[in-house]
Amino acid sequence: MRRLARSIRKKIRWLTNAKTVTLNGIRLVSDKKQVPPYVRELMFREVYEDTERNILLNILRPGSRVVELGTGLGFIALLASRICGPNKVWTYEANPAVEELIRQNFRLNALEPHLHMHAVTKDGRDLVFNAAANIISSSAFGRGVEGHTVIVRSERFEDVIAMHHPDVLIMDVEGGEYELLLNTDVGAVRHILVELHPHIIGDQKIEEIKASLRTNGFAQKSNDRKTFHFYRS
Repeated sequence: MRRLARSIRKKIRWLTNAKTVTLNGIRLVSDKKQVPPYVRELMFREVYEDTERNILLNILRPGSRVVELGTGLGFIALLASRICGPNKVWTYEANPAVEELIRQNFRLNALEPHLHMHAVTKDGRDLVFNAAANIISSSAFGRGVEGHTVIVRSERFEDVIAMHHPDVLIMDVEGGEYELLLNTDVGAVRHILVELHPHIIGDQKIEEIKASLRTNGFAQKSNDRKTFHFYRS
């Protein structure tokens, strides 16, 4: 029954050329003039960022302090803001092309988490960033997808952690997780929600990340496809 209802909603969205979509109470711009077709399809099917949100809803509590690396279109930051309060959410995005769309989504929901339009790297270097036309494949890695490159500023990962003192770290950085999570002090973080990308960095580096997290006291709590939840008490 639930699947049928979703299918009906999807058809209605296509037929009406829906300009916005509501997922888990969060409104997102879905105007075809602004949102790439593939992302729009995911929104209409209600599977956009589904693995992150499925796990996140079991982690967050009112008052949790959240740092997110990889804002995307702002959906996860907004979901976290609704639960924790926008003053407890800091989100970082490297792709300058999506800033206006992020801010539109913030306005739609009358929520303003702290948005930083910078990359986050191990050393704070300027970064050659591949801004993909489909948005979701944007990465510091050249992935052979349509788009363009841009030089973006970055902030040091350990400085970001020290500045905001998060207990929840959310990360979807399209391969950048290896640089950031390997042998790094993550302060008082207890929950790490990270999308791992073996197709970008390889299986060996994924195993190195997991081993490094175990050394720092984290255990794998759950995963939903490529999205993993690591926890330490």
